[in-house]
Amino acid sequence: MTALPTRKLEAFRYADIDALASVWTSLAAPERVEIAAQQKLQQIWLPSGDEIDVRRVEMTLEAGATARIFALNNASRYGRIELDVTLHEGADFSFNAANIGGESATLEIVTTVRHIGPSATSRQTVRSVLGGKAVGSYLGKVAVARGADGTDSEQSVKAMLLDRGATANAKPELEIYADDVKCAHGATVGELDRNQLYYAAARGLDPASARALLLEGFVMGLWDDAEDGEAICEAARAALRAVA
Repeated sequence: MTALPTRKLEAFRYADIDALASVWTSLAAPERVEIAAQQKLQQIWLPSGDEIDVRRVEMTLEAGATARIFALNNASRYGRIELDVTLHEGADFSFNAANIGGESATLEIVTTVRHIGPSATSRQTVRSVLGGKAVGSYLGKVAVARGADGTDSEQSVKAMLLDRGATANAKPELEIYADDVKCAHGATVGELDRNQLYYAAARGLDPASARALLLEGFVMGLWDDAEDGEAICEAARAALRAVA
């Protein structure tokens, strides 16, 4: 087991180091997932229910492979998802994830997507809903190697702050060493639109129901393409009700 990281390391800049320390010695090595050429994988990652919940995955997609990952990060104290993905020629990867937390929770999603073969595609869509004094972070790096021409990559990061004490951090990053690529990223942080809340109230919704409706609209589209996604939808709705 390596030494406990500090906030001097970029990937742990916003981490709850005290919470991490309590589980560090028991953390297993990252789970390794390999998807053979032309094969398909879908995984749905639900919270464990523990107050400290850390998931670490290293994934490799061989030529023409497809992976769809749907994740909910909702630990009550500290939740962290680490994902390192390597894409070979023509691979197709998508990651749809949400941080939803309140009180003093710290929730992190840290990803590295490595395009090492040509004509691979990656899509990352992350939404955060944060109340109380919660901290939600996304640090995502897309690295395009020399020779990975035809890469098509997007990162979309949006956060909704429900209270003045909540904090959102977003750091999408591109590192490109190839020509003829299409890479884009965007990040926004905001609060519930008062005009939309007024519109919902004008149609008979009480304030709590109006907030819940708008928050569901902000998050629930993440799961639209998930097969057998009922469990993650219900877990996300419950998490939203808890912070709304």
